[in-house]
Amino acid sequence: NTSPATMSKLQSESVREAIRTITKESNEKKRKFRETVELQIGLKQYDPQKDKRFSGTVKLPRIPRPNMTVCILGDAQHCEEAEKNSVPSMDVEALKKLNKNKKLIKKLAKKYHAFLASEALIKQIPRLLGPGLNKAGKFPGLITHQENMVNKINEVKSTIKFQLKKALCLAVAVGHVEMTEQELFANINTSVNFLVSLLKKNWQNVKSLNIKTTMGKVQRIY
Repeated sequence: NTSPATMSKLQSESVREAIRTITKESNEKKRKFRETVELQIGLKQYDPQKDKRFSGTVKLPRIPRPNMTVCILGDAQHCEEAEKNSVPSMDVEALKKLNKNKKLIKKLAKKYHAFLASEALIKQIPRLLGPGLNKAGKFPGLITHQENMVNKINEVKSTIKFQLKKALCLAVAVGHVEMTEQELFANINTSVNFLVSLLKKNWQNVKSLNIKTTMGKVQRIY
């Protein structure tokens, strides 16, 4: 998969330089919260009306947003396991109590970054909750009894999604300022190379790549 079209065109030294710049800036202006590092992508020669609107997810080497919250919509066994691991969970009864109330379901979708559901529940979600979670782009992933819950949640936290809507610019969280330069570099590299693989003409569709911290200035890396 390293044909010239998909081979990384990122200059590792300039990426590292940009990482050093944004983290130094963030350290000098300490915020009351942990700043996220965001990758901003500008595309070109792409027509969202005609060209395929791509969507894809990739697992990063390091968790970009450690404080991301995941809620388990579980059967009895999963809810018990969630409680043991201090993970928020809801059972069928709790979901029924929402009574398909759109406002309450919207509130639930806002409260958590992502959801995982037991096999017994996942098929019932549309019936219990209507299309609310799906509309919010948070339809639950599946968790089975063979999987370790904590590992599965970490996998969800490590996964980022690229989705082209109408605009030719995308932004995703690829890390935070307390990560090492190497960790940020690995996450940025993985993100960019995966995104490029989704594009019709690979690097020819990339107009610009920038990284920035939540409150910091933009640094161009491509």
